[in-house]
Amino acid sequence: MTVARILALKGRNVITTAPHRTLDEVAKILAEKGIGAVVVTGADGEVLGILSERDIVRAVARGGMTLLEDPVSKHMTAKVVTATEEMSVVGVMEEMTRHRFRHMPIVKNGRLAGLISIGDVVKHRLEEIENEHQALREYIATA
Repeated sequence: MTVARILALKGRNVITTAPHRTLDEVAKILAEKGIGAVVVTGADGEVLGILSERDIVRAVARGGMTLLEDPVSKHMTAKVVTATEEMSVVGVMEEMTRHRFRHMPIVKNGRLAGLISIGDVVKHRLEEIENEHQALREYIATA
């Protein structure tokens, strides 16, 4: 299964933010939307970074609550590992595990095309395994 399949089922809507927004503004968006990260994009849809709940917590732990007025660009992860729609789910899972992050922007032609989480990947991988299991049971029953 590819990332394109996950996006087809999940949708391509991604909550984004501009780099000048404050950590406080983004923290409120994360809480309101019940999400763990936002993608920081330029006006053209280019991925500039990603800001997660962890990034905000680490910033506050380092510098206190006054850092909530800092721009997102100061605390975002700027070196973002991205994937393409053609990548396999297993490949994406390996990348997320290797780099220890839970959200991966999907890019197409240099622009943001979606976002998948480790939860999305695990859900679809479990469905794939269950389908294989069911097919084997049916094969055994008819053999």
